[in-house]
Amino acid sequence: MIEVDGISKRFGPIVAVDDISFSISRGEILGFLGPNGAGKTTTMRILTGYIFPDTGTARVAGYDIFESPIEVRKHIGYLPENNPLYTDMSVWDYLEFIAQVRDIPKSERRRRIDEVIQICGLESVIYRDIEELSKGYRQRVGLAQCMIHDPDILILDEPTSGLDPNQIVGIRELIKELGKEKTVIISTHILPEVSATCNRVIIIDRGKIVADGSPDELSDMARGKLSIFVSLKAQKEDVEAKLSELPWIESFTEAPSTEEGALRYKITPSDNDGRTEELFKLAVQNGWVITELYREKATLEDVFRQLTTQDEVAA
Repeated sequence: MIEVDGISKRFGPIVAVDDISFSISRGEILGFLGPNGAGKTTTMRILTGYIFPDTGTARVAGYDIFESPIEVRKHIGYLPENNPLYTDMSVWDYLEFIAQVRDIPKSERRRRIDEVIQICGLESVIYRDIEELSKGYRQRVGLAQCMIHDPDILILDEPTSGLDPNQIVGIRELIKELGKEKTVIISTHILPEVSATCNRVIIIDRGKIVADGSPDELSDMARGKLSIFVSLKAQKEDVEAKLSELPWIESFTEAPSTEEGALRYKITPSDNDGRTEELFKLAVQNGWVITELYREKATLEDVFRQLTTQDEVAA
């Protein structure tokens, strides 16, 4: 559905996007991640036809962004981060206006408006002016406008911004359902949202793609991959001496402990085999009392931090 081929974009001396290429298929829900100034918003604006790249091109739903920009826009539903709305209009009037702009036939408008109102949970506010709505309901109106023409591709910039926890769960489930038939791109800073919603993640940093894969695949990229946490009651010098002798421990650091009189360590193994049984045996042999022992896999947040270390700049 989307093919990006070597696009670059500069704003004066700043390289916002630097020769990136990727493709997205129908049915993929892509999390597009990166720190502020990494090039996420610039890339999305290129795909939606708001700006053009300096070099390279992209095809959206089979249409080239240079040759057929109007056709590209017909196949995209876009929710920008700032969610611009005509706040002096009622929800119903606004959605009817968007339906006209999107050239939905008059005979189909009522049905499409009713559908997006139900999908986005707007039944109770359809006759209220948008300026009277909470930020959460305004976000729902923004989602409704980007879906009203039933596009093949949805590009959502911070789609759950301002929503309460129950609304966030509802929007996540909606995105998953839409992703069965459509291509969905989500840009967000909420990493657990990506893990819960997306089946693929691209991380961009300083205008370049630094990672591309499923959330699990990216988690496995993290240095150490696995951490072992152990809390025990013993002499600190004795414990650290014994841990230093184990060949499979790459490193260990003392971690904060909430238990009085207990030492707590975060251990990074050199492999991904777990090794908790070996730690338990070591404790038994030395008469240590273990009060906590568990493994923790690296998270998407760990990968993000490792791959995006730049200072924040303007995008």
